[in-house]
Amino acid sequence: MRLLFLVLLALVCLIQYPLWFGKGGWFKVWDLQKQMAAQQAVNEGMRARNAALDAEVRDLETGTGALEERARSELGMMKDGEVFVQIVPAGTPLPVKPPAAPPAQNTPPRR
Repeated sequence: MRLLFLVLLALVCLIQYPLWFGKGGWFKVWDLQKQMAAQQAVNEGMRARNAALDAEVRDLETGTGALEERARSELGMMKDGEVFVQIVPAGTPLPVKPPAAPPAQNTPPRR
């Protein structure tokens, strides 16, 4: 009787092995679910990035506002009649101007 019980227990363990450790076992399914959740998070980030880029492209194609903003910020361009004002943060040392050249002496012209 005891031998029969051990044989049946061994058979149950052999049947359970593929369920837990096999190709489609529980551990593999849990690992794949983790990978899928991580990939879905990456995909959502990429979707948001693509939507932002798509909106920027549409804005650049249809309007001049974004184009002007880019020209001003990246290229330092200005429209005619605009005045450039640069605000220096407090505590930033201002550039020192070189001393002015001495005034020219009054010398008689050469003949």
